[in-house]
Amino acid sequence: MTSERRVHLSRSARPAYDALEAFSQTVGTIAAEAGIDDRMKEIALIHASQLNGCAYCVRVHVDRGVQAGLTTDEIAQLPAWRESGVFTARERAALELAERYVYIHEEGIPDDVYDHVGGILSEQEYVALSWLLVSINAFNRITIAGKYPVPPRRGERASADPA
Repeated sequence: MTSERRVHLSRSARPAYDALEAFSQTVGTIAAEAGIDDRMKEIALIHASQLNGCAYCVRVHVDRGVQAGLTTDEIAQLPAWRESGVFTARERAALELAERYVYIHEEGIPDDVYDHVGGILSEQEYVALSWLLVSINAFNRITIAGKYPVPPRRGERASADPA
C-alpha cells in the first residue's frame, strides 16, 4: 500500500456520512425487529466485506462477530461456507444472499436464489438482511476508495513482507 494521501469521505462530507450511519442504525433496528440475530448479521457482513476486499470492515465485523459468539473456526470457514458444515440453513441462506448482493451487477438476484433463500427466511428477514447488505456494500466502497488503513494491532506481529 502506498502512502499517497486520499480523501477521507467520512470526514470530507460529514453530513453524507452521518446520513449513512443513521441509515445503518435504522437498518440494524429493522434487522433486530425481524429476528436477524447479531451472529447471523455479522456472518453476512463479514462475508460481504471479504468478497469486496474491504480489510477495514472485515476487522470491524470480525470483532463484532466474536462478541456475538462466532468462533475462530467459524470465521475461518466463511470463505468456504458451501463446503463447511458449521453453518445453519439460515446462516447459509444469509451467506448466499450476501454473495448475490456483492455481485449483483452480474445477474441480480436470480429467481432460484430468491426462491431458495425465501424458502428459509421469512419475508421480513429477507428484507432486513437485504438492507443490511445494501448498507455494508456502501461502507465497503467508502473505505476501499479511501484506502482506510488496517495496521497490525498492538502486540500483533506485522507482516515480514510489507508488499
